[in-house]
Amino acid sequence: MEHGSLTDPSQSTFSLVDEDHTFANAARFTLNQDPRTKFCGYSIPHPSDNRVNIRIQTTGDAAKDVFNDSCQDLMVICQHVRSTFDKAAVDFRMSKSVNGMDIDSKN
Repeated sequence: MEHGSLTDPSQSTFSLVDEDHTFANAARFTLNQDPRTKFCGYSIPHPSDNRVNIRIQTTGDAAKDVFNDSCQDLMVICQHVRSTFDKAAVDFRMSKSVNGMDIDSKN
């Protein structure tokens, strides 16, 4: 849910249900990398409340658009981390199977 100003779309607070510090901190990081972001912060209203509020103020672009772009950037980052990890895991398994094999060259 977006809580924004009808007169100034460049500042909004987004209230996300079923999210916590994991997503909010990653979103805050990608938002702060965007030069259109003037301010970004998040809060969790109460520890037992499974909700996070993300506040965004931009240099003029609609906060909703900047937040959407930031989430897209975060997805790209996650996909890169996943593919890098998967490749490293395969490389590790391959190196263990070759190094762990006891090959007798006398046959």
